[in-house]
Amino acid sequence: MSGRALRCAVLFIPAEDWPRRKYRCASSTLRTLSIFRIAAILNNHHDSDNNNNPSSSGGGGFPLSSSTVNRSGSVMNSSASTSFAPETDNANEMSLALTGDTAEETTEDVSADVVAIIFSFLSHADIMHARVCTTWREAAKKTIVPPTYFPVDSVRSYNAMRAMATSLPNLQQISIRSLGLGHKYSHGEDADEEDFRYRYTASYTTHDINIISNFSKLRVLEIRNTPLNGRHPSLYNFPHLQSLAITYCLNLKWNLDIMSASFPLLKELELVSKQDLTGNLRSLRVLKHTLKKVDINCERIEGDLMDLADFPGLTVLNLVHTSVTGDVRDIGEYDFSALDSLALPRTVHGGFGYKFHRISDVPDFMHTIHILLQRIPTLFREIWLSRALFWSLSEDSPDWYAGGIGNQSPPFALRFIHVGSRLGWSWCSKDLHTTRKPRHLCEINWLDPEPSSESDDYGAYIEALQRIEGEMNAEFYRGYHEPPTEMEYRRLCEGLEQRD
Repeated sequence: MSGRALRCAVLFIPAEDWPRRKYRCASSTLRTLSIFRIAAILNNHHDSDNNNNPSSSGGGGFPLSSSTVNRSGSVMNSSASTSFAPETDNANEMSLALTGDTAEETTEDVSADVVAIIFSFLSHADIMHARVCTTWREAAKKTIVPPTYFPVDSVRSYNAMRAMATSLPNLQQISIRSLGLGHKYSHGEDADEEDFRYRYTASYTTHDINIISNFSKLRVLEIRNTPLNGRHPSLYNFPHLQSLAITYCLNLKWNLDIMSASFPLLKELELVSKQDLTGNLRSLRVLKHTLKKVDINCERIEGDLMDLADFPGLTVLNLVHTSVTGDVRDIGEYDFSALDSLALPRTVHGGFGYKFHRISDVPDFMHTIHILLQRIPTLFREIWLSRALFWSLSEDSPDWYAGGIGNQSPPFALRFIHVGSRLGWSWCSKDLHTTRKPRHLCEINWLDPEPSSESDDYGAYIEALQRIEGEMNAEFYRGYHEPPTEMEYRRLCEGLEQRD
């Protein structure tokens, strides 16, 4: 075993933690193992016979993980002999150095179950390196590998994943990516054979995506920018999954209803696709007590906003590019109790880019938004809030009229105005959404009271207010708290032309 993968491992075992767990070993080299800090300094090269034996190295080419060194805090010389730190009444740690010369003796004393506990403090790469004997290979199969980033983005990393499917099946995190030019993943059921990529990649080397189902302990799964085609039932086989991200996977066919029943522990969900992800938001109700983050941008996802209103742990909800419906005004005092961030599609009344049917509908709606913002100040991103989420008057509204006299467009867009701690809103020219040049702003409709003139910051408030009104040219619509009628608008424009 000398000269193989293991060079030196240092165990730091806090003595006061020993009684907390019940793993005991009669070996003279290891006592009770419990909550401990572990570091392993593994050799970064192998003997020539090891290079020719992929089963020993786990598919070849696992670099030494820096995270292993960082957990150590110290490095011991590879020639160090097995020794214990002196024990005292106040001793907090014991250290044990294992070298290649003593590994054989140690593996005879330590069971695979105990070694699996030790391995659980290492990265997947270091564990694959450390499989230098039968006991340690058996331990690797039992090890619950801590979540560490493992991208499968090349044939080399795919071969590593294939080796770990049997050697390290309890991996907890995988990120599936494109394998590169000339290589593709196997097609699933009901693949779209009419898609040009199906024909274009016909001669590519095919790699089986279904081996991922061997990792039944997965907690984090990402599938990003990967040309998958069809349905893949093997991707639903992860009962311990807590975080799932599927983004821009072209023709991958994915159903939200099946997914919800397959991942009972799911906490974070990110789905981004134009057309091949389908389902109803209501199917997520089986995850009511686990979901914390939902980020779905798929046009074929339907449902009602309020289907998730009673989720106690939901902090982020982004449904901007879905077909979900609903009304922001339906959100009550106790709905979305943990929510920090909200983004809704225009199909929801009050969603991103929503268009109002009547000017008279807006004041009460703004009052509702103000109540929501008082309860959850971070509810909308600041850059969107300043532009009032691009809300505007619908061209189908009976209040709408064509404008564009001179350089002045009618004030049919909305905007929030922040002056210090005071919040208000105003109708404005649509140009304010797309340019920083001064355009015309109606009078501000304030939602918060004006600061007291006797307060210390009143002077700063007045100065900031005058600056905002000057930047947005509030003089043109002075006295108008809502858009003028078409006749009034044309009269104002004619007066401006005469002054010019």
